[in-house]
Amino acid sequence: MSKEHILIVDDEEDVLELIRYNLEKEGYRISMASTGEKAIEKARTKKPDLILLDLMLPGIDGLEVCRILKTDDLTSGIPIVMLTAKGEEIDIVTGLEIGADDYITKPFSPRVVIARIRALLRRGKKQEQEKTSQVKIHNIIINADRFEVRVDDEPIILTATEFQILLHMAKHPGWVFTRSQIIDAVKGDDYPVTDRSVDVQIVGLRKKLKSAGQYIKTIHGIGYRFEEFSS
Repeated sequence: MSKEHILIVDDEEDVLELIRYNLEKEGYRISMASTGEKAIEKARTKKPDLILLDLMLPGIDGLEVCRILKTDDLTSGIPIVMLTAKGEEIDIVTGLEIGADDYITKPFSPRVVIARIRALLRRGKKQEQEKTSQVKIHNIIINADRFEVRVDDEPIILTATEFQILLHMAKHPGWVFTRSQIIDAVKGDDYPVTDRSVDVQIVGLRKKLKSAGQYIKTIHGIGYRFEEFSS
């Protein structure tokens, strides 16, 4: 059975070829585009399983491509990994806010690209599991129906907000969330809370989770990620 189909979007030919070569070695089917316009066209006609999208593109830039694809019913469900230059924190935040699923900074290792792709595609296959009331990850068990959290079978008492933040992030291990995305997921779009409030909640959550608090990682300038694998 053939592997998933990946669309690579970058205007640098050497980058396209580097990624294509390494992904084809892993068995993935590849399409490529060098402009934003072609990326949108191929995403709509070929319906890839995942898109690697460079932000610096001629014509329509990567952020606008991401915005268009994530607001189109035909393509909104396709995971997008942004390829960014170091120091583009504002662009990374913007991309995550408009629906991108992850990012990789240049220069990058092909092994990192492959690992991120595998993780994103694996998460897509776990969407049905996310609908269950109980989440088990690392040494943490979260029961949404009972409003109960256990670490190494020891009950942990959390506030309602801490519980919702933990549940949301643990259901999406490996995903990078901005502070406003966490606010929207936990309280809704119009909840009057600041980015600083999220930081305070995360600090309290880490302390209460004790050793398991290490799995909530700070992504400086961006937000937070719940680690998918133990270090």
